[in-house]
Amino acid sequence: MTELFAICSTWEVDDASARGFVLAKRDEAGAITRWPILVTRKGNNFYGFENACPHEGGRLDTVPGEFLDEDGNFLTCGRHNAQFDLDTGHCFIGPCQGKALTAIPLIIDDGDICLAGVDLADEDGMDIDDPNAVPEVMITGD
Repeated sequence: MTELFAICSTWEVDDASARGFVLAKRDEAGAITRWPILVTRKGNNFYGFENACPHEGGRLDTVPGEFLDEDGNFLTCGRHNAQFDLDTGHCFIGPCQGKALTAIPLIIDDGDICLAGVDLADEDGMDIDDPNAVPEVMITGD
């Protein structure tokens, strides 16, 4: 049986929006590292991505603030304004055009958004003063 790690409940991610999390992941050598991820939602579909722009590897949410357009179609990198599809993570505008965010498979289990097959440590929110605070993600439209 595969062990699931619940990130949050489905109702905690609004339609046409995204929510950031910082988890703790073990690397191949067993060291614990920060692992910022994003969960996006379009309708009843949820998508997971590493929160790292393919241009330089920095987090998308480097500029505080959440910007949601009327349609909630795009994630925007706060450093270079690269724009990514909310559901595919594909970059279509900006310095990493043609690349994509690294996808993370999600499993919906009894109303929870879960990860499976990832070696997580018990620590999370490693770079957030308040572990209950949520990193904000810029979301823009056309």
